[in-house]
Order: sequence, then structure tokens, then C-alpha cells
Amino acid sequence: MTSSQDDEKNRLTGRVSRYARVGTGIGSAAARIAGARLFGGDPDLRREGELLAAALGQLKGPLMKVAQLLATIPDAIPPEWAAELMRLQADAPAMGWAFVKRRMTAELGLGWERRFAEFEHQPAHAASLGQVHRATGHDGARLAVKLQYPDMESAVEADLKQLGVIFALHARMRPAIDTTEIRQEIAARIREELDYAREARHMGLYAGIFAGDPDIRVPVPVPALSTRRLLTMNWLEGRPILSHRDAGQDTRNRLATAMFKAWWYPFSHFGVIHGDPHLGNYTVFDDADGTPTGINLLDYGCIRIFPPRFVEGVIDLYRGLMAEDRDRIVSAYESWGFRGLDTELIDILNIWARFIYGPLLTDRVRRIADGVSPAEYGRREAMRVAQALKARGPVTVPREFVFMDRAAIGLGGVFLHLDAELNFYRLFNEQIEGFDRAAMGRRQAAALASQGLASADAA
Repeated sequence: MTSSQDDEKNRLTGRVSRYARVGTGIGSAAARIAGARLFGGDPDLRREGELLAAALGQLKGPLMKVAQLLATIPDAIPPEWAAELMRLQADAPAMGWAFVKRRMTAELGLGWERRFAEFEHQPAHAASLGQVHRATGHDGARLAVKLQYPDMESAVEADLKQLGVIFALHARMRPAIDTTEIRQEIAARIREELDYAREARHMGLYAGIFAGDPDIRVPVPVPALSTRRLLTMNWLEGRPILSHRDAGQDTRNRLATAMFKAWWYPFSHFGVIHGDPHLGNYTVFDDADGTPTGINLLDYGCIRIFPPRFVEGVIDLYRGLMAEDRDRIVSAYESWGFRGLDTELIDILNIWARFIYGPLLTDRVRRIADGVSPAEYGRREAMRVAQALKARGPVTVPREFVFMDRAAIGLGGVFLHLDAELNFYRLFNEQIEGFDRAAMGRRQAAALASQGLASADAA
């Protein structure tokens, strides 16, 4: 890949500026919350959530992205805070053409425009970390050019520091969850999202996984037009998933089946997941006669690679729940990294496990959940778990659980949007049939090595 011509570092001035802007908003909200609690009375958790959401929503940056993730983890923050934070929108205002020209010059050098036949001035999409422009190569290929906003490394480091303020505030409230490992996991994944060279390798990984699959398409990066902060790839034509909500049941079921495979096949066979199942990260492509056929998988910044022991634990927990085999259930939790397991904690964890695995446990056609909106999916169960854990005492959630949980909730939300009716039991068992930990480990190691990615811990 082309080397960047300006070595954008984690600049002190950028960090100081970001600390000031983020710290003022979060600090003011935290002070008002702490002050109200000091004078007694029942806390107004919804109002507290509104204060935090208002502070975060003005930023349209990494911390807002983190806040949305926290809303999916039982009692990482209070559910009332989560409800308000989930209202935050993912889209950010786009940067103007003057910024684009400066940034493209920094990444590809003077005369960068001559390397494209066409380059649209207005972005096709703007998000929290960067924006995407349509372009055309000299060979006529349609391209997507993903350009990172300036000073994002500084922004991420500043925002991660402020994340500690939110966790510290919640820690005063006798929380059910010890967020130590959650914070470490979030920091690692968000930092990875800044490395577009790594994202290109993730694309290559998924392209290999789904090579020849007619239902799932993966973009192909263009190394000569990419750097660590610029990622050029072929443009995958498609329409938003939500544009098919009123399609026939067969179409919606076909798209949901493709989504199920796009998530569970890489996990069960290679130990990797697409950790950000946001609706904007998928589009639908049509076949020659215009029939919606399959899924374009977009945005590979948040790919989580798991050691084979964790994948085996996920499958063992499923089989333990199916057979009501408590020893196997306990062994699965231990393989995930949960410690201090006793009868009470196991029963609490099983509340969440039976919710996540519920649709996979019965051999029948069904919806993922009846009478539940996508925004409310998992909320009731999360509150039950949080209340039970608070009575018991804080539990440390293992790092690897964080994005697995988030992705499972996000995937369920997609199925709810599509109102899919599927036999999830059979779909899941097709993916895990013949699972062998050692064989999966070898398959994973070969796939990662082919893209220059570090191998997962095989312990």
C-alpha cells in the first residue's frame, strides 16, 4: 500500500483540544448527576441518561460510537442511560471538499486526482470516523474511497480517557458489572478501526471465506490507492436492507438467511465475527431480473478474531442448554473467561444465555422474537440480569464476551426489521455440524496467515 506522506501522530494539541471539548460536556453532566445524588432522593436515571446523551450526541465521534456499544451490555451502564444513548444517530456531518483535497494530497501526493477518471466531490456516506466518496478508475471500475477524518487518533485517545469518567460515575452506584475488561476490549477494537491497512486485510480474509458463495459479496481493496488512513475498494451496488421491509415473506426470509450465514459461518468455521451489525453496514444486491438475492458485507473495521477455545465454548454452551447439562454449561462459561462461578451466578448467566440462544433451541419456523421492536430487543432480559447481579455483587465480564454479545443483539435486530420467519435451529446446526476445535484452529491459522493477520491465541 502507498505510504502516507504526513505521519499523523497522536498529537498533543489534538488531544488537549479533544479533552477540553469532551471533558466539558461529560464533566458537566457527571457533576450534575453526582450533585443530584448527593442531596438524596431517588435518582432520575432517565434524566441522567438524557444529560449524558446530550453531551455525547454533540460530538459525532468515537465516544458516541462507544456509547452505542455500551447500550447492548447488561448493566455496563444503567438501562435508563442505555435507552437514551441508543437514540444517538450514527451519521456525522460530512467534511467539505477543501478537507478532502488536503487529505487526499496527504495520502496519495500531489496530482492525486489524475489517478482517478472521476471522483465525486460530495460524499456518498459520512460516519463517526470517516466518509466515503464514489469514484471511477481509469479502467472504468466503480470505486468506493473511504477517507478518515483528521486527528482521529487524538480523538480516540481523548474519548477513551473520558469513557473512564462514565464508568467511574456508574461505579459509585453499586453496579452489577465490573467494567475493567470491557474498557480494555473497547479500546483495542476502536484503535483497530483507525487502521485502514488492517481493514483491507480483513476484507481479504472475508473474501477468502466467502469465495464462490452466490449470496454474499465482499469488496476488493485497491492497494495502489490505499494507505493506513485511506481505503479504496470496488463499489458494491445495492439497496439498504430496510428498503425491503415491505417485500414478500420469501424475499425477507432469503435475505435474513444470507445474513445468518454471513455472521455464523465465519465464526463457526474460522473464529471471526463482523462485530458491528449495524444496518448501514449491509446492502442488498439483485440478480439479473431484479430480484433481491443476497447481501453486500460492508465496513471491516470491527472484525473480532477469537481463539478456538472460545468458539468451542459458544457451541458447548448451546449443546449444554439443549441437553440441560449443567456441567457442560459451567465448562463453557469457564472457557469464556468467567470466574467465581457458583450456583447463583450460573443461574443468572443462564437468563442471558437462554435469551441469546432461545431461537436456536427449538426445531420450528419462528420469528426471532414476537411482539418486540428492534429498539427493545434484549432490553427486558438485560434488566432482569442486571437486577439479579446487583443483588449478588459485581461480576467481571470477560473481554471476548463484549463484541460477541453486541453482534448477537445487532443481528437479532436485523431479523426483527425484516420480520423474518425461519427455522433458526436448523440454520445454526448446519453451521456447527462436525465442529472440531483443532481443525477449526488450523483452518483459522491458515486463513489469517494468508492475509498477514496475527493468529488468535489457540490456548
